[in-house]
Amino acid sequence: MLGSLQTGVSGLQQFQQRLDVIGNNIANVGTTGFKSARMDFEDTFSRTLDSASGGLQIGTGVGTAAIRSQFTQGAINKTSVGTDLAVQGQGFFVVRDTGSGESFATRAGEFRLNDEGYLITNFGMRVQGLNNGGSAAEDLKIDGSGAPATTAADAKMTSFSIGSDGKIKVRMSDGTEFVRGQVLLQSFTAPENLMKEGNNLLSGFAAAGALSKLEAPKTNGLGHIEAGSLEMSNVDLAGEMSSLITTQRAFQASARIVTTSDEFLQELVNLKR
Repeated sequence: MLGSLQTGVSGLQQFQQRLDVIGNNIANVGTTGFKSARMDFEDTFSRTLDSASGGLQIGTGVGTAAIRSQFTQGAINKTSVGTDLAVQGQGFFVVRDTGSGESFATRAGEFRLNDEGYLITNFGMRVQGLNNGGSAAEDLKIDGSGAPATTAADAKMTSFSIGSDGKIKVRMSDGTEFVRGQVLLQSFTAPENLMKEGNNLLSGFAAAGALSKLEAPKTNGLGHIEAGSLEMSNVDLAGEMSSLITTQRAFQASARIVTTSDEFLQELVNLKR
């Protein structure tokens, strides 16, 4: 009876945790670039009652095997804002915190230009890429510097566009056009090992098997970039609501195990009056 009580409690604990995961998924159904999580269960240690007769065993409940992010593609939503970027396919944007120097991966491409011309996130982190034909990734800047020698001395940047390969084409006031830089992407062999840090940021590059360097979109299995668009959350609301119902029922069943075990114990105590 005490064993069943412990088993029921383990069910309550794990289904409460699963409810937390489902609740977080539903809460982020409108979060740009959000990746839903899935909770995997596992059985716990089983007690062996009689090893001599072939090993009679009784389980002691349920535990959590893992809580994994699911990096399936989210829907692409057109915004027509030039600095909004979405990745269609594999790959992550990399942004750098200028204060700590730490880099993070993200699928949320809600970027903008600051007053210095750097492409940044809503929290001021700088997007990484190539500048003016360079070979090493650095803080990406979009302005008129690096224009061809034939450009008028007083010409200024009037517009820019970002292609599906991440290349940034700048147009100057005198009509000159040139490639100012390129947005690069980071690939991971095990993205499910990335750690969520909040603000749509992901860390844990080493555990996720990050490639040694950032690469151009549309190369080595990476996806392409869609400018003027954002990737929406990949949360399946109908599926989450279904899971919510089954989790609620499983929680109720576990609670019933606890109350029934309590009734058995009460009867046992009342045998001697």
